[in-house]
Amino acid sequence: MENFIGEICKYLLPIKHEHFVGKGSRIAICTLSSIRLLTEISNDTKLMNNLAIVGRLLSENKGIDDIINYCIVHKELEHLVICGKDSRGHRAGDSLIALSKNGLTKEGIIIESKSPRPQLRSSYQEVEIFRERVTVHNLIEETDLNHIRSCVYEIIQ
Repeated sequence: MENFIGEICKYLLPIKHEHFVGKGSRIAICTLSSIRLLTEISNDTKLMNNLAIVGRLLSENKGIDDIINYCIVHKELEHLVICGKDSRGHRAGDSLIALSKNGLTKEGIIIESKSPRPQLRSSYQEVEIFRERVTVHNLIEETDLNHIRSCVYEIIQ
């Protein structure tokens, strides 16, 4: 059912880009549901030269699984900056922060998530690799590009 609804959303609410690849390797940015912010960051050449990737996150399950997979494959990634507006229904940002802090139950549920369905397909071991390797920077609700830039440049220093 979830995949069916997702396919319908692709046609009713088309979003041109889910992510943009940068020239860096250590830092990623997740703009949550802030598509305009995603575009602003992708158009900032200097910032993109320091980012591995910038992307959006709309769901508390499949989207987080994709982030975990990306982080495991790209072993040099060390920092994930979460910014932008969190989606009201799914609260994907809340789930990502909860996952980083608290981990996963044996049943695959994100501990202390406030999302309606925070169940992942990622294994417990994959989640632990993500938690050990990636430092999550919580800037949820921040949409000011200058503030986000400052955070990234602070990480670089």
